[in-house]
Amino acid sequence: MNRCLLLPTVCVADQVAGDPEWLPHPVRLMGWAIANGETLLRQPDQSDASELLAGAALSATVVTASYFLARLTIAAAYRRSKLQGWLTEVGLGWTCLAARCLQDEASLVLAALDKGDILRARRRLARTVGRDTANLDIHEISRAVIETVAESACDGVVAPLFYMSLGGVPLAMAYKAVNTLDSMIGHADTRYFYFGKAAARLDDAANFVPARLTALAIVAAAWLSKANVRGAWEVWLRDGKKHKSPNAGQPESAMAGALGVQLGGANFYAGEFMPAEPIGDEFLAPQPHHARKAIRIVSAVALLGLGAGVLLSGLLRSRRAK
Repeated sequence: MNRCLLLPTVCVADQVAGDPEWLPHPVRLMGWAIANGETLLRQPDQSDASELLAGAALSATVVTASYFLARLTIAAAYRRSKLQGWLTEVGLGWTCLAARCLQDEASLVLAALDKGDILRARRRLARTVGRDTANLDIHEISRAVIETVAESACDGVVAPLFYMSLGGVPLAMAYKAVNTLDSMIGHADTRYFYFGKAAARLDDAANFVPARLTALAIVAAAWLSKANVRGAWEVWLRDGKKHKSPNAGQPESAMAGALGVQLGGANFYAGEFMPAEPIGDEFLAPQPHHARKAIRIVSAVALLGLGAGVLLSGLLRSRRAK
């Protein structure tokens, strides 16, 4: 399918249907493969080098299999009929995006805060973040929502569109495999320090360009959303490297400047205190209305990402035609 048509079609499908929990999702299959692969490849008393190699083998296998399974499935569907092939390609492409799900989950957290139900807001937030949420106040909940929508604008919108533009649905599916590996085993704790290192580094590489494109899109979206364009640009350039991740700090810092709020700082994960530098430390703590504006900015980022993806697809198509 022509990618200039594919990208807007999958974006419309995502906005209309979102991510129904009852629907079988390729990421669940990836998660099953990762969990079972870990059980198979990890042995008691493994050396650090063996864990590193085992984790690298698992990562390479899951990513490669995700690419070729998507490619073979789409090809098989097109052999049956053009309509079946089109539906399969769009369906798989739709599962690579998470713009609607991101907006819905963030909005549900804020709706709970509007009702004064901070306990419910904490529980809803725990569905989308890895940090401990049990003791977060309104400012910290708002910060978590803003950081999540900013970072997920890359993982769930810009990066999948970027890779879909370059290599179609199979490459976008391979990216989702990288993302899933990082979320499951790419941790720097004792359990996964060596086994998950390859997954973490692969995710860093895969998101390097998309994260910076997302930050740039947030700067542009700040203008569309009547936020602080200059602040978004300046804080991005100054604080983009403050995050422990080489990529997550890029969109988060641009968002902090656009909203004029302080992000980053310490969090608790499974009861463990994790210090971190603040981003936009000259600003005040965020409020729920800042989080709502962040959602609007990310909606604009999705439109900009779609436009850029269609443009890139068109350029690549015209280049191949020469």
